[in-house]
Amino acid sequence: MPAHDKSADSVPASSWRSARLFVTDEFAAPPVILRVEDSVIGTLGNFSASTGKAKSKKTFNVCAIVAAAMTGGTMLNYSASLPPEKRRILYVDTEQSHFHCKRVLCRILRLAGLPTDVHPPLLEFLCLRGYATKERLRKIEEAIYDLGDLGLVVIDGIRDLAHDINSPGEATDLITKLMQWTDERRIHIHTVLHLNKGDDNTRGHLGTELNNKAETVLQITKDDFDRDISSVAAMHIRDRDFEPFAFRINDDALPELVEDYRPRQTTAAKNFDYAEVCEAKHREALELLFSEADRVSYSSLIGRLQSSYAAIGHSFGINKAKQLKVFLENKRMIVKEDKFYRYNPDFHY
Repeated sequence: MPAHDKSADSVPASSWRSARLFVTDEFAAPPVILRVEDSVIGTLGNFSASTGKAKSKKTFNVCAIVAAAMTGGTMLNYSASLPPEKRRILYVDTEQSHFHCKRVLCRILRLAGLPTDVHPPLLEFLCLRGYATKERLRKIEEAIYDLGDLGLVVIDGIRDLAHDINSPGEATDLITKLMQWTDERRIHIHTVLHLNKGDDNTRGHLGTELNNKAETVLQITKDDFDRDISSVAAMHIRDRDFEPFAFRINDDALPELVEDYRPRQTTAAKNFDYAEVCEAKHREALELLFSEADRVSYSSLIGRLQSSYAAIGHSFGINKAKQLKVFLENKRMIVKEDKFYRYNPDFHY
């Protein structure tokens, strides 16, 4: 058999040979369906995410993305274009009641300039709040494989597709599903996930996996100086970064672009920076901290964090050390049991 022969007849799908890549292989670039200005946000065959804390207007932001995709135009700073054979959109809400889901649906239609008394033929809307976790996942998968002209899927509340967002196994299985669906069906999936309350990191192992595998992760944030404004920035992006933009909710209860928005810096950073210390250094510092005792009380934890991280070249004041402690807990690098903390070497960074 020639080294480059990967035909289905000669190589069983179960064989490792079916996964080989050759320099002579040719692939078309994935079609771009979503941009912010000149930056690529979403392509067919990949998935992306919007993240933000509670009440940051994440769903309003997603409504603008869907309206842009429906019209093939621009909403806020999003421009969208679905191929003619993939114009259908599937919107999945896992969190809200039917009453509130209909409000979201009507908001999308009003943004798109469509009537709210006639259902659009190319938009499917699923309300899954009342279903068990596995049933939600099954219904989404059934719809994805049943709709032949599907191009864009929005899952508002991906957290509700897992029992435990801190389970590495569940997180990996769910993200693998997203990759499988987008690859096999040549669609784009945009998900919505909350950020931790104590910092700007996506929640649990699921959030970590999402950050690692997503094409783009957008962060929606309430402006520090004007709480009526929500800004949109790229937390992670494979393509070139874009200038943050912002929107507010107008008198018609629709998101509208804030012209000439310029984010203002606060006087001090509020949270521990995800990228400030690499995983290997975290492990080194925590192994040093817990080398003398398996469990440490809160009263001594902060001081020991300062000492152990200083020993590896990262010196923090007490406030920064407290932010670090919150970060380590959210990432389950340290685990609280009763009134003590222990090191969890099996964390998933």
